[in-house]
Amino acid sequence: MSTRRVVVTGLGMITSLGRGVERNWTGMLEGESGVRRIRRFDSTGMEVRIASEVYPLPHVPQDDDTDQVGLHARFAYIAGVDAWADSGLADGGADPDRVGVFLGSGKGVADLPMLTPALKAAHQPGDFDYGVYMKTLAETYALERRELECYYQSGTYVAAAVDARGPNWVCITACAAGNHALGEAFEAIVHGDADVILAGGAHSQIDHMSLAGYGTLGALSDRNDEPHRASRPFDRKRNGFVLGEGGGVLILEELEHAKARGADIRAELVGYGNTADAHRATDPHPEGICAERAMRQALSRARIDRSDVGYINAHGTSTAQNDSMETAAMKRIFGPKGEAPPVSSVKSMLGHLIAAAGAVEAIACVRALQEGVVPPTINYENEDPVCDLDYVPNTARDLKDLSYVMNNSFGFGGQNITTIFKKFE
Repeated sequence: MSTRRVVVTGLGMITSLGRGVERNWTGMLEGESGVRRIRRFDSTGMEVRIASEVYPLPHVPQDDDTDQVGLHARFAYIAGVDAWADSGLADGGADPDRVGVFLGSGKGVADLPMLTPALKAAHQPGDFDYGVYMKTLAETYALERRELECYYQSGTYVAAAVDARGPNWVCITACAAGNHALGEAFEAIVHGDADVILAGGAHSQIDHMSLAGYGTLGALSDRNDEPHRASRPFDRKRNGFVLGEGGGVLILEELEHAKARGADIRAELVGYGNTADAHRATDPHPEGICAERAMRQALSRARIDRSDVGYINAHGTSTAQNDSMETAAMKRIFGPKGEAPPVSSVKSMLGHLIAAAGAVEAIACVRALQEGVVPPTINYENEDPVCDLDYVPNTARDLKDLSYVMNNSFGFGGQNITTIFKKFE
């Protein structure tokens, strides 16, 4: 069995709270919400008019025109180069052929603005001319637009930014993708495929089509008059998640490689679990059977007992199904309130960053280990009899004896990912 260990040596993130780990961490500990009325486009008349936007949008290289780089790649670039600089590797210390990029990602742009002219041209009273539609689409749908849509753009853009010529892997397992990328990067380093990997996720789905699609599923909160109170994981009056966006990247590095260059080691990644519900395309298994199995796998891989886990960063989306399922799964492993460790969801503040969620939440786990304090679940006001654990309501909590923290990410379609971080001493 390999003895290669994996540590965290750099962090970078951008969310609705701002750019930079310290800005975000301070905001989370203060219970600051990034949810607002949508500003990027006119949402008048839509059922859901709120989101957790990165605003104003940041510029990146090759971005003289804001349409030249997809939002997912833009967020990945910012989180990636910030993490790279934070690790000290921007000044050298790693062989580019042994540096990889593993990212959770989503589609870069929405189709609607480019499809609309073709749809309009093809529409005839009482009919739809598909020939005109295809002809107009071919004339108006630019090749550059197609490139912006591609999931892989984020991985290639980050690799080019830091000259990472090792393995490059982009994961599209929806809400689990950012944490999934961390787990697979962990495996790649353990097995010797790379010495350093920029791992995490980046995504934006704040657009007309995504709001309409998730709204049709009944997955989004429509508390348009109280945006900052809309995301309320585990609260009895929760009524859906809030779309967020951004990116988070962690520099994962083989321990001896990090020591040899005198790196500042923030934490160690020790556990990884990966399962599938094989249940439905949109709903999790109601009892969380395979979510439970992912957590148990991560505990086994970390070679620790359930009692060693001092905090769980929950997937905690603020939907009825996820929060009850996740609670049931955690209780079967850790026991009831009083036995189970404190649990919180930073989605209460940042919204749901989809493919980036697990990555920014992993950064929160690392900072919790470093400082001995955990972020709250804001907007927790009404106890739910089926969600009856300690969710660190509304106020951050000191937990100075933290040694291990667990990070859960559960995606649409039943992808279940759990990672475990250990305090490095």
